[in-house]
Amino acid sequence: MSAPAPCVCEKTELVGASDRAPDTCAVIVAGGAGDRFGDPRGKQFVELCGLPLMCWSLVAHDRAPSVARLVVVCAPERAAEVERDVLSRVVLKKPTTLAAAGATRQESVLAGLRAMPRDLALVAVHDAARPLVETEMIERVISTVRADPALAGAILAARSIDTLKLVEKDTIIATPDRTFYWAAQTPQVFRTQALLFAHRQAVREEYRGTDDASLVERCGGRVRVVECSRDNIKVTVPGDLAIAEAALEQRLVDAGCGRPEEGAL
Repeated sequence: MSAPAPCVCEKTELVGASDRAPDTCAVIVAGGAGDRFGDPRGKQFVELCGLPLMCWSLVAHDRAPSVARLVVVCAPERAAEVERDVLSRVVLKKPTTLAAAGATRQESVLAGLRAMPRDLALVAVHDAARPLVETEMIERVISTVRADPALAGAILAARSIDTLKLVEKDTIIATPDRTFYWAAQTPQVFRTQALLFAHRQAVREEYRGTDDASLVERCGGRVRVVECSRDNIKVTVPGDLAIAEAALEQRLVDAGCGRPEEGAL
């Protein structure tokens, strides 16, 4: 048994809930095998500050006032494990359902879209391997889409701070202006019908995109960037876990969280 987890303090009052009814479904994608991470459990299930890594993304979205429902996309053979070892470890207030992941991330997102209620106007797609996402970030990107009817979506992203090189084989052929480059993150929030259309179009044309925004962009949808912290990292290799743990522990200390008895949060 691992050490007790620091508590996840209730801080929803800092987000600023409005009188608007929740209109967003959070699709948490947790179907990847995590081969680069090198842990047979899969990175979604490794312990981070006393809880399975994907718990932190679930809690952040559950506490977002705009989110009405959660859909967790996981490998069908691991659904029972998600129920037993993940969902049982946290107290979620929003209705939560599971969807069967596909062979690729793109197929998994489409499965999540098909599992969500059709009456929710917006969908927030988030990688379970980004445990440092904050509820305030989620609300910012949702409100950006909601506020501008001309937008098909908006994504969290961080400005590039490194000098970038365009390389062919092992030779530099250009040094682009880095002010034009941003590192895409999640959640990526879209109008539900716009994202569904983009995914169906991609299936018809056998197109594989690098993220959901790329699918919407190629269908003519306008997608805005919402700047956020570079701390919202994706845990991909073992070294990333140590970085995430240090950042999360400091965040919990800053929030004044204690260390409760073992059990569900």
